[in-house]
Amino acid sequence: MAHANARAWMRCVSGETLTSRARARGATRGRGASARAGWGWTSRRANEDSVTTVRWNGAHGRGWKSSGDGSDGVLTSKVVARAVMDARGTDEGKTKSLAKAASGGMEPKPMTTQVSKSDKKAGAEAAKDVTKASSASASAGKAKRGGISRPGFSDETAWTRRRKFPVLFYSKEMEPLARKIESESDGMVELGEIDWRTFPDGFPDLFINDAYDVRDRHVAFLASFHSPEVIFEQLSIIYSLPKMFVASFTLVLPFFPTGTAERVVREGEVATAVTLARILSNIPPSRGGPTSTIIFDIHALQERFYFGDSILPCFESGIPLLLERLSQLEDANNVVIAYPDEGAYKRFHTFFASAGYESVVCTKVREGPKRIVKLKEGEPVGRHVVIVDDLVQSGSTLIECQKLLSRLGAVRVSAYATHGVFPNASWKRFTTEGAGGQGFANFWITDSCPQTVGAVDGVEPFEVLSLASAIAEALEV
Repeated sequence: MAHANARAWMRCVSGETLTSRARARGATRGRGASARAGWGWTSRRANEDSVTTVRWNGAHGRGWKSSGDGSDGVLTSKVVARAVMDARGTDEGKTKSLAKAASGGMEPKPMTTQVSKSDKKAGAEAAKDVTKASSASASAGKAKRGGISRPGFSDETAWTRRRKFPVLFYSKEMEPLARKIESESDGMVELGEIDWRTFPDGFPDLFINDAYDVRDRHVAFLASFHSPEVIFEQLSIIYSLPKMFVASFTLVLPFFPTGTAERVVREGEVATAVTLARILSNIPPSRGGPTSTIIFDIHALQERFYFGDSILPCFESGIPLLLERLSQLEDANNVVIAYPDEGAYKRFHTFFASAGYESVVCTKVREGPKRIVKLKEGEPVGRHVVIVDDLVQSGSTLIECQKLLSRLGAVRVSAYATHGVFPNASWKRFTTEGAGGQGFANFWITDSCPQTVGAVDGVEPFEVLSLASAIAEALEV
C-alpha cells in the first residue's frame, strides 16, 4: 500500500488530470473516517485572498483544490502539482524523498499551502494552454489516420455552417456521386467510409469507420437499390447508422426501384412498391427522431402513403436540371414538351407550364394484339420536341413516340428521363449502332442509376445531368 501511495502522489505531482466532486464533498467533513479510508481533506482559512489546496489523498491517488469559502471543490491535479512546485520548490529530489518515505511505510501527511489568486490564475491559464496543445495533437493524429475531424476553418461561422451538413456515407456504386456532392457543398458535406467486404459464404462483412466520431453529428447514407443483390447489405448499414447516437439520419435514395409496381389490377399480383416502403419505414429512429428519406421523381406521388409514420419521405425532382439545360439550347425558344402518356402529363406538366412551355401529349391505344402510340393533343410541326418521363427501361415507348413526332413534322426530337434504368444494356438502342433509336438529337438522364452512368459516359446522344447540387441543398439541416 505504501508503494501505491507513493505512485499516486507522483501521479498527482506530474500533472495528470484527476477529478471527483463527490469525494471532495465528503472529504471536507474532517480527517476521521475519510482520512482512514484514504481520502484527502481540506481546511478552511479566514484569508479570502487564498485557497487551501490538498495535495495528498491516500491510496486513491486523486488530488483536488477547494475554494476559500468551503464550497465543493473542483479536482484538478495540474493545479495541485503547480501549487506544490511554486510554494515548496518541489524538484526531482524532493519527489524521490516522498517516494522513499512512502516505501518505508511512512504515510505522507497532508500538506496545505496558501495559493494567491494571481498564482491560481496563472495556473489556470497554463492548464488551458496544455489542453489546447493536447487537442491540436489529437486532431492532427486523427487527420493522419484519415478519420473525421474538425478542419481548419477561418472563422467559427464557417464551422457552425458545416455542422448543419451531415457526414455522408455511401454505397460502393455511388462513390462518384458522393464526391460530387462533397464538391457542390464547398466541402461542407463530409464523406464517411465503409469497408464493404464479404465472408467466404458470400454474405456481407461490413464495417463503418469513424463510428465514434459521428456521434452527435447529422448523418446521411447515399444508397442505390439498382439490383436486388445489393439491397440487403445496404439495408444492414441503413439500419445501423441511426443507432450510433447520431443527431439525425437521412437516407438518400435517388431511385425508388419498385415504384412502377405500385398497384394491383387483378387478384394475386403483388405491389412490391408497398413492400419496399414498409421495409424503409422500419428504419430505427435516431436521436433527432424519425429517419428522413430523399427520393427523386418517384413513379407516382400517391406512393407517399405507402410509407409509415416512422419515416419522413421527401420527394424531389430532376426537372429543374432539365429546365436549366433547355434554357442553354440554341433553339430554346422553339422547344415544346411532349409526354408519352397521360400519366407523365399529370406528373410533370405543371413544372413546364409555369416555365411557359407548350405541351404535346401522346397516348397508347390498342389495335388488335398491338399497342401503338398516337397523338392526343398538341402541335409538333416545326418544333424541337423534348419527350419527358420519370424513367426509361427498354426504351420502346420513347422510340415509338419519336417516330410519330418526326412523321408529324417535328424538326428535332430529344428525350429526358430522370432514371435511366436500361436493363440488359438497352441504352445501346439509342446509339448510332443501335436498333431503331437513332432519331434522338439529345438524351438526358441523371446519375440516379450508377450502372448506366458509367456505361453511357461520352456516348452520343447521352448527356448526364448530375443530382449532386440538388442533393447537397436538400441535405442542409
